[in-house]
Amino acid sequence: MSNYHLEAVDKPQALTTEALKSLRGHPVQGWSRRRLLRTSLGAGIAVWLAESAGATLGFLWPNFSGGFGGLISLGSFDTIKNENGNIPWTEGFPAYYPTARAFVMLIDPSRQEFVPGVDTAGDGTALNVRVLYQRCPHLGCKPNPCLKNFWLECPCHGSRYDRLGIKAAGTQFGPAARGMDRFSESVDAGAISTTCPRYITMTLWAMSSTIWRS
Repeated sequence: MSNYHLEAVDKPQALTTEALKSLRGHPVQGWSRRRLLRTSLGAGIAVWLAESAGATLGFLWPNFSGGFGGLISLGSFDTIKNENGNIPWTEGFPAYYPTARAFVMLIDPSRQEFVPGVDTAGDGTALNVRVLYQRCPHLGCKPNPCLKNFWLECPCHGSRYDRLGIKAAGTQFGPAARGMDRFSESVDAGAISTTCPRYITMTLWAMSSTIWRS
């Protein structure tokens, strides 16, 4: 005879309306699924907003330590001449400086010197030197100087500029609506410095807009 006694298991009871109301009245211990989803979503949005704000602030913050977006010293006439001995820079050919993202050229090659002064408009005639931004005003490609005629030609859509960045008139010289942008410059103690702004006004097809540069 067995010593084990089996008892009938209670059948599960369906949750009645009163039972459901009773469960709702007692808060769930810990975090519910809904609270976890809401908190995770809110935290993700907060992190994204913080990163966006930090990136925007860093992008727009003035550059006081030199480099593009600040004041850049390009050197004296002799320095630039010696650094570009492989091209006819002293004859007016544009010399490219990556740190400034710009081309530098003499206005009047017959005057082998820089003239002290400040030119905020970027014309450079009074200083006998001009600094051009490296981008084509059409769609932002970088024009290449040609040794044959000293002109600058955009490889993307064929816009052509003379060695001083002036756009040749006529559609046969490309779609750009104007000449290349110029940087303000100063010559002190024989050395030229240029201020590279963080934004450049560019013409995009038929409309004008401001393109920010880092």
